[in-house]
Amino acid sequence: MRLRIACVLFALAMPALAAEDGKAIAAKYNCLACHSVDQKIVGPAYKDVAARYKGQKDAEQMLMNEVRAGVKGKWGGPVAMPPQVIGDQDLRTIVRWVLSQK
Repeated sequence: MRLRIACVLFALAMPALAAEDGKAIAAKYNCLACHSVDQKIVGPAYKDVAARYKGQKDAEQMLMNEVRAGVKGKWGGPVAMPPQVIGDQDLRTIVRWVLSQK
């Protein structure tokens, strides 16, 4: 019984843990130097990125591809985001966190 309760509590905490992991990993790769959750810095706010990709079937993969390849002009700014070298798991965690912003 205790194990079941512990499992349920852990499952309920997973989204919050994933969110913190996404933010921590974004900080590790210095993403937060150009982006913030709710306001444009050099790059777009993560809330704006999430809004743009909302409802798109392949949003996660598309955003991962853009981060890896770099982006110029898509968000209207004069500064391009250079290609990023981030491992699959870390990038997926960051992208899922970005896409979860509201």
